[in-house]
Amino acid sequence: MLSYRHGFHAGNHADVLKHLIEVLILDHFLRKETPFLYVDTHAGAGMYDLDDRFASRNAEYRSGISKIQHARRELPAELRLYLETIDQCCDQFGKDIPHCYPGSPLVALQMLRDKDKAHFFELHPADCDLLQKQAYRHAKITLADGLAGLKALLPPASRRAFVLIDPPYEDKRDYRTVVDTLHGALKRFATGVYAVWYPLLPKGEHRDLVEGLRQLSPEYYLKAELATHDERGDYGMYGSGMFVINPPWKLAQQLETALPVLDKLLSEEGQGGQTLEFRQP
Repeated sequence: MLSYRHGFHAGNHADVLKHLIEVLILDHFLRKETPFLYVDTHAGAGMYDLDDRFASRNAEYRSGISKIQHARRELPAELRLYLETIDQCCDQFGKDIPHCYPGSPLVALQMLRDKDKAHFFELHPADCDLLQKQAYRHAKITLADGLAGLKALLPPASRRAFVLIDPPYEDKRDYRTVVDTLHGALKRFATGVYAVWYPLLPKGEHRDLVEGLRQLSPEYYLKAELATHDERGDYGMYGSGMFVINPPWKLAQQLETALPVLDKLLSEEGQGGQTLEFRQP
């Protein structure tokens, strides 16, 4: 299905959670000299103009990144690092866009070193073309289903990899496909860091996904969820989560600091909440 365009949701609360965790994981990888591979299975368009017709329709960024920016002086180190990376990314890739927000592939490119490698998959032709124009000098970009393409990239020559998986879940089969894909990926490369984003929905589709992921790595995982309001009716995302297999050892400690701040800043009238669950050997 190709109707989903991330531009409608750029900079919202889900992006804040996803990109915060992405930045913290990448920061961990950069602490070692050994190069690594970064893979983005659903990369999107790369950079988003928050004043264009997509992002401005619902202006979801106002209840996401804008609130974080307004609280800049009060933020802990983890969230300051996230904001600094977003700012630097906009300076590098969004010079001609006064009000912009980057997607996960450009966030990664802002942090990666010359010796590191990046591979981006995007299935929407228009978004893939936009990403190609921005990032072709820095990454391999493929118009394809990233879940299907991941297998061929593992294991990487460097034996270090961070894979970000964030499908739109418009097709409900994606929940099962994500678990099956990671089952195969772990067989090929058991020590990679795999981060899966998912929406929190009233019908609870995400619960089977989380349980399936937990069973893949019962002794070494992290689950972080942020709800911005209570469940309303049968439809509509009320929050999102990230499930990380083989998380960096400091990630749980960092999120214990950052998640309560996000909860305070992004929750609507005291609703919502945040949860953090992790197991590490």
